[in-house]
Amino acid sequence: MDLKGKTVVITGAGGVICGHFARVLGAAGARVALLDLDYGAADEIAREIVSGGGTAKAYQANVLDKNKLKETHEAVLADFGRCSVLINGAGGNNKRATTDKEYYEAGDIDADTVSFFDLDEDGVRFVFNLNFIGTLLPTQVFAADMLDGGCIVNISSMNAFTPLTKIPAYSAAKAGISNFTQWLAVHFSRVGIRVNALAPGFFVTKQNEKLLFDDAGKPTPRTGKILAATPMGRFGKVEELDGALEFFLDETKSGFVTGVVLPIDGGFSAYSGV
Repeated sequence: MDLKGKTVVITGAGGVICGHFARVLGAAGARVALLDLDYGAADEIAREIVSGGGTAKAYQANVLDKNKLKETHEAVLADFGRCSVLINGAGGNNKRATTDKEYYEAGDIDADTVSFFDLDEDGVRFVFNLNFIGTLLPTQVFAADMLDGGCIVNISSMNAFTPLTKIPAYSAAKAGISNFTQWLAVHFSRVGIRVNALAPGFFVTKQNEKLLFDDAGKPTPRTGKILAATPMGRFGKVEELDGALEFFLDETKSGFVTGVVLPIDGGFSAYSGV
């Protein structure tokens, strides 16, 4: 893949998955703008790309602050020129929007446990905002550069197809991302902006590591359930997302592909459990 001369903007670029994407696209010749609330994490990856001969720069950005995003947009324009590719990777869950148990049982409403009835309204709102509004606002700001053609890749999730237990807000928010991807694909279809989404299955990241492994590094019961429901019987490797990303970005291979949400999940979405 040759992305020489193209500016790629990635939100959530300090994380495991989008940081990896930044490295891959930097190696392909793109000018990579790494946006993250955690400037240090994004800057570390940007420096790594530059030390390898690529072009990259980190920007501290809050995907929930449109005015700050506009300032970042102006900085990217000055440094690298107009955005050609936008990857909306910022997102995540919050403990305040998570139940303690998978199933509600009689008496939980009064028990010392976080049930559905105890979900924190602000926590749920934060999760919706981070995932959905955190995709909407960067798209409003950077898609204006692409009105003569470009590519947007959103990050959805397996939760969008079948909600996982305990995390109702995150599951619903990612379902919103899949739907929004389709809406954007139609809305921008006449001006040459293709919009698609990756829907990763289970990959080990900074956000979920503590849920998947205990302090001793042993798999948690949650991990056992996940792998039992994944026909390939393992977690994904981050580089196994590369082919799908490159496919979406390559006009010669996917020029007629838009509005697609592609699962990369080891068969999780195809397995009925029996």
